[in-house]
Amino acid sequence: MTALTFDGDFDRARFARTVAELEAQVASGLELGGQLYLALRGEVLADAGFGEARPGEPLRRDHLMLWMSSTKPVAAVAICQLWERSRLELDDPVARHIPEFAQGGKESVTVRHLLTHTGGIRMLDTGWPAAGWDGIVARVCAQRLEPRWQPGRRAGYHLASSWFILGELVRRLDGRPFESYVRQEIFEPLGASDCWIGMPAERYRTYGSRIAPMFDVAGPRPGTSAAVAGEGARAVDNGSTAEDFLVVPSPGGNGCGPIGQLGRLYRMLLAGGTFEGRRLLRRETVEALAARHRVGMIDATFRARLDWGLGVIVNSAHYGEPEMPYGYGPYAGPRTYGHSGSRSSTAFADPDAGLVVALAVNGMPPDDLHRRRFELLTAALYQDLGLARPGPLAPRAPLAPLAPMPEAI
Repeated sequence: MTALTFDGDFDRARFARTVAELEAQVASGLELGGQLYLALRGEVLADAGFGEARPGEPLRRDHLMLWMSSTKPVAAVAICQLWERSRLELDDPVARHIPEFAQGGKESVTVRHLLTHTGGIRMLDTGWPAAGWDGIVARVCAQRLEPRWQPGRRAGYHLASSWFILGELVRRLDGRPFESYVRQEIFEPLGASDCWIGMPAERYRTYGSRIAPMFDVAGPRPGTSAAVAGEGARAVDNGSTAEDFLVVPSPGGNGCGPIGQLGRLYRMLLAGGTFEGRRLLRRETVEALAARHRVGMIDATFRARLDWGLGVIVNSAHYGEPEMPYGYGPYAGPRTYGHSGSRSSTAFADPDAGLVVALAVNGMPPDDLHRRRFELLTAALYQDLGLARPGPLAPRAPLAPLAPMPEAI
């Protein structure tokens, strides 16, 4: 197995288990490379790229990577800032601020319902990116509430629809386009100068090859869900970092930037709303964001019990779901909160450990394999940091490794 190269701040000796796990996953064909950011009690322990962005090209820590749904907490922070400033209340009907949203029986859907995925407008083709912002908002506003849905009484993950409405709330209540607001009110105060949710076309072209492509990983698979193996495994650029997909903002899905800069958002939250002397949120607002607003409900999209804060998933491992989507690994504390992105990224804060983790990889294998690799990797991180505490969230037996893939991607 070839030793993995790292660009940036990373202590290979301290993180021996993590290095071994990353090397095994790259060798098995799950990804070419990625980025890792760790901060413990405010101290940055790792901010590095590893592996390759493209065959033969090292993936650096300053490459821009697509975050997928790990974007959602950024939009949630924007809404919480407006809440602090008395521009809205969480239990305001959305139609109070966007009157046309009341169409189709949605007049009782509130801001809190959208943030907790209980609003009942899940399965909608928004037309993004071709429809443009105004066209997408109009399409979501015209959507009927799902049959027999009682907002706040049923739960089902909204991939994109409600997040465009949350972004439109920002635009109407603040006056700036959503993408400008998050740049000026969130990313710039965090020093996250290369982070965007909808970047200008000229910036996209200037970045050029600094934008790392994403690869769908495919190949023959054995019967077990805990391994990837077989001849002919391959990775195909899936086009998700093409210009249209990064220029037209999607508040719930196309954040882009070095994952270490997204990690700063969680350092801010863990510090009670401040980052390097700048306050983005009040402490009590952070506590509300991370609290369980939706508890014990079966998510109709994921078919699993998930607890939700305000736009973040609060650790739900205690429900014992066998196929937990968007989990934080076996050792994360019960108050851990954050979000993951489709088969490729995660970012979270563990208040009990004082830990921030942000991770993005460029290979997108099937869901079961992705969940398993991140479970193994987060377990290794906690073990290397001496944070692998026993208890109901810890594995009852050692985690079996992913089987190697003969032909790497």
